[in-house]
Amino acid sequence: MANHVSALKRARQTETRTAVNRANRTRVRSSLRALREALAQGDVKAAQEQYRTTASLLDKSVQKGVLHDNTASRYKSRLNARVKALATKA
Repeated sequence: MANHVSALKRARQTETRTAVNRANRTRVRSSLRALREALAQGDVKAAQEQYRTTASLLDKSVQKGVLHDNTASRYKSRLNARVKALATKA
């Protein structure tokens, strides 16, 4: 355990930031799961609405440092392709 005042403060900051990052990561993963479920059910309108929400959360997670920029771009690209394929199929 930390002995110095500054080390104790850093330990507290780490706990706080870990909790914030975990909450943001959970929010993104839940949104991705909801979008994938909407795609699996074939619900075009719900998938399009969920894609907008998910893309926004992915962008916010990049700003907060939870995800890398290219990772979020890759997710958005692949999910948008699946949404478009579902929309054109319907």
